[in-house]
Amino acid sequence: MPEEELHSIRIHLDRVLAERGMTLTELAAQVGITVVNLSVLKNGRAKAIRFSTLSRICEVLHCQPGDLITHTPTDPA
Repeated sequence: MPEEELHSIRIHLDRVLAERGMTLTELAAQVGITVVNLSVLKNGRAKAIRFSTLSRICEVLHCQPGDLITHTPTDPA
């Protein structure tokens, strides 16, 4: 898979943050990562996420990983 090829993973951090009434800055401070790194994740530009980071995000937002991440299969055509 070429590096520039798009993937079929979607991040729903914006929606979950809005539901919780929390800003990206507040989440970054509580999770312990930079706003820039969290923004990369939120905008779907992240190539990976550590399970420890995902766990901490879920703890802070009181959600499950499936609330934040979904897989949308690509069209086989």
